[in-house]
Amino acid sequence: MPPSPKWVALAEHIRKQIASGELSPGDKLPSTAQLCQIHGVSAIVVRNAMLTLKAEGLVVGVPGVGVYVAER
Repeated sequence: MPPSPKWVALAEHIRKQIASGELSPGDKLPSTAQLCQIHGVSAIVVRNAMLTLKAEGLVVGVPGVGVYVAER
């Protein structure tokens, strides 16, 4: 079985941080540029991971401000 795409792995990593309490509701996630640097991925990888997490209701985006962990 081929490895999962990088955006799937990044989304899972952030999902685990939320589930463990490392990231709490209302916490601001690092910027796209910071996530690219931290995880060694491209902006499109971060974008796809964020779209997935937003669709799952785990994070919310505020245009021009950032992405935050959603309230439960």
